[in-house]
Amino acid sequence: MEYKLKDTVSKDAFRYGYLLQKIYPYIKPRWGRIILNLIIAIPLGLLDGVVALSLRPYMDLVINGNPSVTYTIMGHNIQVQSSFAAIIPIGIVLFAAFQGVLKYLSHYLTDWLGQRISNALKVDLFKKLTSLDPQFYDVNSSGLVLTRFLSDPDTASKSIISNLQAFISTAFGIVGLVAVLLYNSWQLAIVGVTIMALAITPVTFIRKKIKSVSNATMVVGGNMTTNFNETFAGNKIIAAYNLQNDQNNKFENQIHQQFDLAMSLTKRVGWMSPIMYFVCSIGIALVFWYGTHLILTGALTAGSMMSFVTSLLLLYKPVKNLGNTLTGLQTTFVAMGRVFELFDLVPYIKDEPNALVLDGLHDEICFNNVSFEYEPGLPVLKNINLKIKKNETIALVGNSGGGKSTLVNLIPRFYDVTGGAVEFDGINIKNYTLKSLRNHISFVFQDNYLFSGTIRENILMGNEKATEENIQKVVKMAHLEDFVSTLEKGLDTYVGERGTTLSGGQRQRVAIARAMIKDAPIVILDEATSALDNESEAVVQKALDNLIQNKTVFVIAHRLSTIKNADRIAVINEGELAELGTHDELMQINNGKYKHLYEMQFKKQEEIC
Repeated sequence: MEYKLKDTVSKDAFRYGYLLQKIYPYIKPRWGRIILNLIIAIPLGLLDGVVALSLRPYMDLVINGNPSVTYTIMGHNIQVQSSFAAIIPIGIVLFAAFQGVLKYLSHYLTDWLGQRISNALKVDLFKKLTSLDPQFYDVNSSGLVLTRFLSDPDTASKSIISNLQAFISTAFGIVGLVAVLLYNSWQLAIVGVTIMALAITPVTFIRKKIKSVSNATMVVGGNMTTNFNETFAGNKIIAAYNLQNDQNNKFENQIHQQFDLAMSLTKRVGWMSPIMYFVCSIGIALVFWYGTHLILTGALTAGSMMSFVTSLLLLYKPVKNLGNTLTGLQTTFVAMGRVFELFDLVPYIKDEPNALVLDGLHDEICFNNVSFEYEPGLPVLKNINLKIKKNETIALVGNSGGGKSTLVNLIPRFYDVTGGAVEFDGINIKNYTLKSLRNHISFVFQDNYLFSGTIRENILMGNEKATEENIQKVVKMAHLEDFVSTLEKGLDTYVGERGTTLSGGQRQRVAIARAMIKDAPIVILDEATSALDNESEAVVQKALDNLIQNKTVFVIAHRLSTIKNADRIAVINEGELAELGTHDELMQINNGKYKHLYEMQFKKQEEIC
């Protein structure tokens, strides 16, 4: 299945049986409460019919002044005395109170069930999200991911219970009121029910429009969320380049798009209510015309007519609600289709059957004729052959965009090679479990991400089982000791989202401490000091020197001393291994790539030093 979520539409939105089968595992543990909620919905619907039915004896006994009235129910004659009319208002009040209690219970159960099912869906979707490899995040915006993984589960799960409950309540309300209609006059009931059926018919014609608008609204909503995220994360760029108007205009356009979509749906759905009202009014007019004839001929009592008309008027609301409920259910199924398409996403990078557990690097890492491309036909790496011995430090240099970062990203299998193989001790890394492979690798990036929490919590992400002694040791080795001592809460200081309350050098040293406490035998340094000023860089470099002791190290660097201290230097140029050797060896190559790079960039550093 494609990783690109924008290309994913809810193709299963009309496969109701399939979608209910998919959501059943989330419903099953709560089946008892769901059944109870649906059972409560039955009397909730039927009670409207009780009120309408009570008007018949009230009209016959009170308005017409009859001392008693005999009614035939299912072949049995039942005589009702005029005194019965006195308790009808009390009965209506009691029924209303009973209905209120049922409505409260139904509302509570509906919310409880919706939240539970939604939470279970979100937990499993989050597990799916964390199982996907970096390529998924490369091709999807943060806003779209948030919409698909957070908003859709709410729509799919919370609405399914409320809509089912409303559907059952409405359906039984219709059944109860139709029964009252039939009891009062089957002739008038045929007229009224036929008209009501005609009134609800238009609902069946808007399903596809709801689907298309729902999908389009999801995309626009995702773009709006992305805009918010980018405005938050890129606030300094926006301020520095005076991009406020651009961001405002982008958001305003998205608001207009959302408005146009909402109005598009309103234009197609909004006419249902007036049409239903118009059709129903025709039905009521016909009922009055024919009912008058039945009363005048003695075939119908005034009480029956009053009860019938009340039932018919009450019937309009559940019929209209049924249309809205069916529309809501369709929206729910559209969202449900999108949710379960997310579960169908399969990580490109996963464990092979019977994968081995890596127990360490014993000899060498080998790039064996490695090629890689992010998009078919656009190679980023071409036939790389490179061997790195255990505890060797190799520096990767070359032109920007030449493939250095891509090369090191293949080692922990952030991406899989498209040709050749990366091997540890002669075994393809695809044959190792991802967890054991990545447990043997520490990363320090150019812009290291710190999570919201304390400094201690961020360090312990490298090894949750580390002792306090281990923590203090890496704090010292990462040259964090002086900085931490100035903080009132020390290592328990909260650093905020992305670690923005720390300077670049401080964040980098926390990241180095995190890598140190992991104590992995392979270390990858991807431009770890390029974003720092000279003073911060010097401190961070000391911390890095402590980190890479007795490790197999890949370092992408711009700092001359780091490169010269490496055992070997690999020049990666336009996706190819152009040169390989020590600093002195590469400087001996006339018109060499490294020599040119040194003359253009590194020599100035040496002169400054």
